[in-house]
Amino acid sequence: MGDRNASWMLVGEGPGADEDRLGEPFVGQAGKLLDHMLGALGLTREHQVFIANAVKCRPPHNRTPEADEIAACLPFLQRQIELVQPKLLIALGRPGAQALLDTAISIGAARAKRFERQGIPVVVTYHPAYLLRNPQDKGKAWEDLCFARSLVPPV
Repeated sequence: MGDRNASWMLVGEGPGADEDRLGEPFVGQAGKLLDHMLGALGLTREHQVFIANAVKCRPPHNRTPEADEIAACLPFLQRQIELVQPKLLIALGRPGAQALLDTAISIGAARAKRFERQGIPVVVTYHPAYLLRNPQDKGKAWEDLCFARSLVPPV
């Protein structure tokens, strides 16, 4: 959801109850935080950003998606990447990183590094919902977004 000509594609986990109900990614408090983070970079969901998820439907009891669920939804995410043709992919949280990098990964160990998916740079950072529970890591997420901006400045 967002700008279909976006230079940045953000990949989150999957829809929660509110996202399922509204048909939009990142609504509620995590969405507001994400909007503020993007706004600090001069970005909005409508301009230069496309938001996707690792899984396309809400896992039972809103649990974290499992590897087989991420794998089952991967063709849909891949098609979104092909259609949008972003210049940068940002994984928001572990499931997003797992989908983009095809491996289990620790966010703490993966942050501030450049990865690639089919020639597109990938940056891994914390999910906004995690940051709401762990506000001490907001500075690290900001560093990650600044690193992303240094790799592919938003147009």
